[in-house]
Order: sequence, then structure tokens, then C-alpha cells
Amino acid sequence: MIPKDTIQSILDAARIDEVVGDFVQLKRRGVNLLGLCPFHNEKTPSFTVSPAKGIFKCFGCGKAGNAVNFVMEHEKYSYPEALRYLANKYGIEIEEQEPSPEEKQLESDRDSLFSINDFARKFYTNTLFNSDEGKAIGLSYFLERGFREDIIRKFQLGFSPTAWDSFTKTALQNGYSEKYLVDSGLTISKDGKFYDRFRERVMFPIHNLTGKVIGFGGRILTSDKTKPKYVNSPESEIYNKSKSLYGIWLARSSIVARDNCYLVEGYTDVISLHQSGIENVVASSGTSLTTDQIRLIRKFTPNITILYDGDPAGIKASFRGIDMILEQGMNVKVVLFPDGEDPDSYARKHSSSDLDAFIATHADDFIAFKTRLLLDETKNDPIKKAGLIHEIIQTISLIPDPIIRPLYVRECSEIMQIAEQTLMNELNRLLRKKKLKGIDAEVQEQLPETPPVALPQEPAIDLTDCSAQEFDIVRLLLCYGNQEMVIEQPEPEEPAAPAEPLRIKVAGYICNDLRENQIAFDSPLYQRIFDEFAKGVDEDSLPDERFFTMNEDQELAALSIDVLSPKYELSPGWEEIRIYVPAETDKLEETVSRAILSLINRKLTVMILENHKAMKELPKESEAWTDLLSRDIFLKQTRNEISRRLGRILNG
Repeated sequence: MIPKDTIQSILDAARIDEVVGDFVQLKRRGVNLLGLCPFHNEKTPSFTVSPAKGIFKCFGCGKAGNAVNFVMEHEKYSYPEALRYLANKYGIEIEEQEPSPEEKQLESDRDSLFSINDFARKFYTNTLFNSDEGKAIGLSYFLERGFREDIIRKFQLGFSPTAWDSFTKTALQNGYSEKYLVDSGLTISKDGKFYDRFRERVMFPIHNLTGKVIGFGGRILTSDKTKPKYVNSPESEIYNKSKSLYGIWLARSSIVARDNCYLVEGYTDVISLHQSGIENVVASSGTSLTTDQIRLIRKFTPNITILYDGDPAGIKASFRGIDMILEQGMNVKVVLFPDGEDPDSYARKHSSSDLDAFIATHADDFIAFKTRLLLDETKNDPIKKAGLIHEIIQTISLIPDPIIRPLYVRECSEIMQIAEQTLMNELNRLLRKKKLKGIDAEVQEQLPETPPVALPQEPAIDLTDCSAQEFDIVRLLLCYGNQEMVIEQPEPEEPAAPAEPLRIKVAGYICNDLRENQIAFDSPLYQRIFDEFAKGVDEDSLPDERFFTMNEDQELAALSIDVLSPKYELSPGWEEIRIYVPAETDKLEETVSRAILSLINRKLTVMILENHKAMKELPKESEAWTDLLSRDIFLKQTRNEISRRLGRILNG
């Protein structure tokens, strides 16, 4: 359990722009920040962060929340896990007891997998630095590769002993269960016995965005051809290979700062570049690039530079992955290292400044690079050249921006010495074909499900539903509860004593009026928000926005965040050209008064309907029926007066 005062310290310290900024590239838009939503795929930013209110809101998918909610949603953490993450980020110490071995086994699957992976990381690192075998085999290998000790520790590298079950035995002795050892892939179960998956390998931990270990890569150091050079953790509840990038947790800040991501193939490429001072680099870890990996990079930058080792076969094999990058609307450049060199070897042989300069001067636009590479293979063969044209135009057609596509057509026209119009005609033909194919598929998909034509029906109005009026009151409390409004007093009978306008906070005006009229909310959630404000009015200490947006009650916090997240903001340019749009605050007293009257009006309608129902169940000659009739007349007169003040006309 995390103490309440510690939770409050974490909530007070957490800045929404800093927390979200670790995962999403944000740009200022007025008083708020805007970026691409990390929770759904979008090309036009609709994800808004309000530093002043401490909340985020996506107007595309509807996700909203505070700093804790963001970490929970993005990392799939529980509430305590998200609090621990934020506490670690802001250097807040949490005094918690270490769980016993029995308690560890009762943790959730995800918690247990994270726990066992973290234990494995510490075990492998300790073996590397503190055992004779680890120092002789693993550490000497890393040092021979030119890795400094600080870099080895930065990437938490390690070594798995040669004994068949060294790690497994140690983990079991420390209270970790066989189930999670096997589920994590760290241990292999065979014929009732358990073996270490990564036996006799140097270890590369794989982290998620927040730095938690989700899996491992292990490299063998012997020349045994019967064993694979690299072994990776199998997929698990916390490790999805297609959604992970090696080094992303260390690279994200640099990617944002440099507005570019270097993409390499292997673990050692990433480590060597970091050692050379280039930190905006990640690796796909030998797997084919996936859409999820591309979207992960796109959270931080629209620019990718792929660093190749000069192998033509490997470069061609990656073309499909690069086409996928273009489909996501990203900009792709390519750097080709000299023959026999890869990013790792080049970084070890050259200074940091030389490496940085080489990448900067050799970065080539991908489409131009691909065109030149394939053009060299045509050898003036017309058939091959025609195939090249089709392939290049196919790649250009993937670019979603209609302004950028013609620019690439022009550049490729010059490289291939082909008329620009010829390429443009082919591009337009291909785009038309894709569009028609998409329309046809959409039509075919809809045809079997097309319902028979029916005349639209007006939805019945439920006169007993007060939710809209109750929500409006809650909205005004959350948005303006602490704001003071001025109420003009009626002119006094004696002109010598002019009436002073009444100044009162919105929350005081609403709470006092509704309590005086004995109005209760049908919604328990709305009632709770009202009660919090009413308590604040009585104690002269109104709750602020953060009380609601950072509330432990997730339902209450979600509603508050949704209310406090305006979808539209007026551009400052409107005022510059002297166009002024009235704001709700310009007539706050009128807005609040109408909201109160509207709620009372609807409550009176409900009371009238209930009164009618009761009258129908009684004989008209009875005294009780006569009393209800008198009540009906009074309720209708009161409602009619309120309707008159609202400018409405009621019949009956």
C-alpha cells in the first residue's frame, strides 16, 4: 500500500506535459499542447494536453485523463504501478514493504512477469561483473568490442552462466514460481526438468518505453554451428516483438530533441552509437520492421534515417518495411556505410564527430536512393527499366501527402532521364486504381448489410430524464465554481441609498439556490460532485480542478477531465482583426441562472407527472385526491412562472 500523503505528493509533483512528453512529441497550440494520439492511429493531431489543468484529451478516440491515467493507459499499468513510475520519475521515495515469496506468487501475471524479468536482469549483470566466469567470458567480450564499463552498465548488459540451471535454481530459491519462469521464457521445461534458456550467452535486456525489462536477447560466444547465434525471449503477456524497439527507452528524449530517429539492425549498433554520443537510435532487433514499430517511432518524430551496412541484398530485403514507413506519412532517409562496415564497426573506428559528420553528409532521400540503386541494375535494359518505373511509382503512391508526391516524381524523372509527365500519368493511373478498388471494396462490404429503407422517426422525449440539466449544473461547477460573478441588485425605493451589486462565487450561488429548493440529483456521480462543492461552500474552501481531475475515483476523474477539455479554442488572430466572439463568461450570471431554472423546471415536470400518476389511482371523491389536485395546480403555476422567466411557452 502507498500512503495517502505520498500519493498526494506524487500527484502534486506530476506535470502532465512532462509525463506525456516522454512518450509523445508535443507542440504548443495557444495555452495547450498538441500531438499525435498514442492510443489510436491518426495523421492529423487531435491529442490535446492542458498543462494548466493537468489533463489530456484526444478528440479522435475520446481517451482522456490525468498524468496517472496516461501512464496507466499507455503502459497498461495498474494504479499503484503508475504511481510508482511517477514517484521514480520525480524522485519521490515510497516506503513499502518488500513482498514475501508467497505474496509474489499472488501478484498478477503482468506484475509477476515484470518482477521475474527484473530479477533476471540483476542476476545476469551481477554474474557479468562479480563472478569469475562472467568476467572471463562475458565482460572480456564486451570490453574487446570496445564498450566502456559505463556504457555496459547503462544498457544493463549481463552474462548467463554455463551451468544448465544456474539462473532457474537461484530464482526458485528467491521465491519465484516455476510458472512465471516458464511463461517469461527465461526457463525451459522439458521432461519434468527445468533449464536456462540463455545458458552461456551474453545478455541484452530489452526494455519498454518506461525502462522496464520485458525480454532478453542472448548472444552465444562459441563457434558451435549447431546453436543459433542469437536467442530472444518468446512473446509473453508483456513482450510483443512486433511492438518493441531495442533502445527506445534511452533514445526517446534524444529523438524528440533532434527530431530524427536513427534505425539500425542490431543491439551492438545501438550501443556503439550511444558510446559515440549519438543517442537517437533504436534497433528492430533483427526482425522485419512492423507497422506498430513505425507508429512507436512516429510518436516522437516524423523523421527516420536508416543506417545500412552496405549489403545490397539486405537493403533490398528492407524495401517493404520502408514502404510501410512512407505509408505512415513519415520522411525516410538512408545512410549507406562503406563496404565491410556497419554502424557498430564504423563507430568503433572513428571519432564521435567523424561519425556524426558521415551520417549528416551521406544521408540520402530513400526514394532517390532506391531509384539509383535499381537503375544501376537495369543496365539499359528497356524491360527492366519499365519494371523500375512501376516499382518507383508504386512507392511514391504510398505517400499520403498530395503535395510531396509530385516533388518526388520530378526528382525521379531527372535521375531516370524520363519525361516527368510520363511518370505523373503513371502515378495518377495507379492512384485512381487504388481509389476505385477502395470504393468497390467498401461498396461490396456494405451491400449484404444494407438495411431496407425506412422513414426516420423522431425519438420520443423522456420528460422524466433530468440528466442533461444535471450535467449542465455540474459543468458550470467544474468550469467556473471558483469564479466570482456579479449579480445586479434591484433599485432601492430610496434613491439616496444605491444598491451595491452582489459578488458571489458561482459554486456558492448554485449550491445555496439548489439546497434552498431541496433539489437532489438523480445521478449519484453528479450528486457527489455537487456535495463536494456544497461542502466547500460551507467551509469556505472550494475544491479546485485538480481535486476532481486527480481524484482516486476514476469515474469521477474521467467525467471531470472530459468536462474541462474544450474541443475548440478561438485563434488569437480573431482579436487582431477585431472580431470578438462572446464567451460564456461574458454573461456568466445569466448562464448560471438559466441552468438552475432549467433544472428546477425539469424537476417540477417530473413531480407533476408523478402527481398525475398518484391521482389516477385514487377516487375523485376522496380527500387525498383533492389534496393532490391542489398540489398539481401549485406545481403547474410554479413551473409556468419559471418557464416564463426562461422565455418558454407551455401548454397544460
